[in-house]
Amino acid sequence: MERLFITTAEQQAWQQKLEQLGEQFAQNAAQVDATDGFPFATIDALRAIHYPRVTLPKAYGGEGFSVYDMLLTQETLGKYDASATLIMSWTLGVVGEIFENKTWSEDKLQAFAKEICNGAMVNRAASEAATGSPTRGGQPQTTATRTKDGWSITGRKTFTTGSYALDYIIVSAWVPELSRIGNFLIHKDTAGLRIEENWQVMAMKGTGSHDLVLENVCVATDDLVESNTSRRAKLNGWSLHIPSTYLGIAQAARDYAVHFAKTYQPNSLSTTISELPNVQTHIGEMDLLLTQARFMLYGTARAFDDENKRALLGNEINVAKYTVTNNAITIVDRAMRLVGAKSLQLANPLQRYYRDVRAGLHNPPMDDMTIQRLAASALQ
Repeated sequence: MERLFITTAEQQAWQQKLEQLGEQFAQNAAQVDATDGFPFATIDALRAIHYPRVTLPKAYGGEGFSVYDMLLTQETLGKYDASATLIMSWTLGVVGEIFENKTWSEDKLQAFAKEICNGAMVNRAASEAATGSPTRGGQPQTTATRTKDGWSITGRKTFTTGSYALDYIIVSAWVPELSRIGNFLIHKDTAGLRIEENWQVMAMKGTGSHDLVLENVCVATDDLVESNTSRRAKLNGWSLHIPSTYLGIAQAARDYAVHFAKTYQPNSLSTTISELPNVQTHIGEMDLLLTQARFMLYGTARAFDDENKRALLGNEINVAKYTVTNNAITIVDRAMRLVGAKSLQLANPLQRYYRDVRAGLHNPPMDDMTIQRLAASALQ
């Protein structure tokens, strides 16, 4: 199936790079999950091959990946280390969006591009306990006030994915002076900024999505890089990095189940369980769902990358996330039904896939918002 979607030599080369590292990444993922750790080793290896800069345009020193290109590599990574993949995906998606929209000043873009080329990683910190997901429109309680030399920011952010690996954080804050939300580019070592380690979860344990605490964090005037209006007005295909991670998990679960079916032969049978009709049904259903998800995801990405077709997109990006995530959850479930009770053993990767894949439901946009928007579009 992958051969159908890989269409260039460059795409194939990156697939090979990642697959060569895949076995080690998978081992890293199992260890991180078992010890409640962080995938430093996987992140360092990806930095070593300059992966954080792949979505940076070539004019700024990057690889110039399209959204489609990004999804191919992210799906591959997701098969091996889901937590590291989600961490990295935020850097790739944020960088891609920033340099496509170019709402920052050119000087700011040039300086930031140099940091990304040197391996810097970035994520947005927008969620808060009081507002929930920023996609629901709540006003952040984090506040930015004007100072003599710039801005002073105070507040707390939740779900700061990749916290230990981030060099920069784009923090959303209410700006009373402007009566709107602003997004501020902040370096990790800025005084008053700290990570509060409270990420105690069952899924995506290795993402280090701790709280980010800001106490009178002072930044320069031009570190206010975006306003809420400058982002919301644009269609963001780069957000498809989220479902690509979960598609990778689903593929890993399917592959494990198929291998198990082809190699497991209880003494009650004269062949492996792959010959059983119910087992073949599970395999067929998994591949059906994978095919549906993959065509939805890559078809949407291809339309977004085509400037002539992008204007025709409506709810497809949200629908792709909904379809891929929910299909992925069902695929992992089918894989576990095929393997049976062995899938619940802590040494078995399926139990980790089962936990990790459900995290996709809580990445934006949430399912209910997608359904509501589809209904609203139909009723207009």
